[in-house]
Amino acid sequence: MPVQPILVGRAVVLVIDIQKGAFLDGYDNGIPFMPGYRDAMFRARRVIDAARAAGAPLVFFQEAHRPAMIDFGRELDGAEGVHCIEGAIGTGIAIEETGFRADDLFIRKRRYSCFFGTELEILLKGLRAETLILIGGMTDVCVHYTFVDGHQHDYHCRVVTDCVGGTSAAAHKASLAAMEYLQTGACRRADEIVAAMAGREVAPV
Repeated sequence: MPVQPILVGRAVVLVIDIQKGAFLDGYDNGIPFMPGYRDAMFRARRVIDAARAAGAPLVFFQEAHRPAMIDFGRELDGAEGVHCIEGAIGTGIAIEETGFRADDLFIRKRRYSCFFGTELEILLKGLRAETLILIGGMTDVCVHYTFVDGHQHDYHCRVVTDCVGGTSAAAHKASLAAMEYLQTGACRRADEIVAAMAGREVAPV
C-alpha cells in the first residue's frame, strides 16, 4: 500500500465515553480500568483542545443504558457488571475534564461501537470526514469496535495510544496491535496528532 500521512483529508475527533465515573475516587463503574486509565483520560484533553484550535470537528459519545436495563443486550454475559445507567453520577460526560460544550456534537449510544444504532455515519458524511481520530475508552471494547467499523466504512483511522485506556494493560496492548494490523500507522501518540492538526505533520508511515 502507498504511504499514508497521519491525516488524510478532513479529520474528525471521536471522543469516546470519557465519562465522569473515571474521575471519581472509589466509584464502581461496573467495568475494570487498567492502571493509568484516569491519566490517559486527562491527556485526551490535549487532543480535544488541539482540534478546537485547528477547527477540526469533535463528536462526543456517552454510553448510557436505561434504568430498566432493557437495552443491555448481551453486554452483561461477560466480565462487565451493570454500568453506565442513565442518571447515575458517573454516567454523565466528564464536562470539566474534557471541556465539553453545550453546542458540541453529541451522541448517546447503547452499544459498544459508536456506529452501531447511532447517527454517526450521517454526521460523518455531513462533515465530509476522511480521517477519524479516536480517544477515550475502552481501548479493547468501545474504541476497538469503533475503529473496526470505521475501517470497514473506509475511513482512515488513528487511535491516540496515550489518550485511550483499556480494561487491563494486556487487553489495551493487544487491541492496539489489532488496530495497527488493520491500518499500518494507525497507532499514534498525542504529540504526533497535535502536531499534524497544527500543520506541522511529522513524517508519514
